[in-house]
Amino acid sequence: MLARDVTLYVLARLGLVAVVTGALMLFKVPLLPALAVGVVVALPASLFIFKGLRQRVAVGLNERQAARQAERDKLRAELRGDEGPLTQA
Repeated sequence: MLARDVTLYVLARLGLVAVVTGALMLFKVPLLPALAVGVVVALPASLFIFKGLRQRVAVGLNERQAARQAERDKLRAELRGDEGPLTQA
């Protein structure tokens, strides 16, 4: 689910750059200046436009980091011998 959200967010941001660049090119702005303005305008604008999606990605990343930290702590405890046996007879 997280990978899908991250991919969607990246594609949405790149799409916004493409839309802004395309709109500028309709007004006969050359490609490179249009692309530069598109990046400068679209990336900060995407923070507001895609706020919900950005927050979903941030929550997913935080959850994943917490799960990885818990697994890492568990493994370190097992290596130190703090945990009981993995299987109980």
